Amino acid sequence: MNILEHVSNWANKLTEVGVSIIALGIVLEVLFKGAVIPFWPEVSVVDNVLGILGSLSNEGLLGLVGAFLLYHILKHKAIK
Repeated sequence: MNILEHVSNWANKLTEVGVSIIALGIVLEVLFKGAVIPFWPEVSVVDNVLGILGSLSNEGLLGLVGAFLLYHILKHKAIK
């Protein structure tokens, strides 16, 4: 069971880092308003997030349920 706890803790920390990087990317893109960010790769986080949300909306009710679950998971992580 100790191994499962370590793997679970590792996955939680990795998820927190990923969400933090996504949030940083969104903030940087808003602050720089489309200008080239020197230390950030040529990736548009906002476009990628909008693409994911667009694909969820194309799926109808299933997309809505998926978006709700994603929101619930991220909100639960933010409370901890």
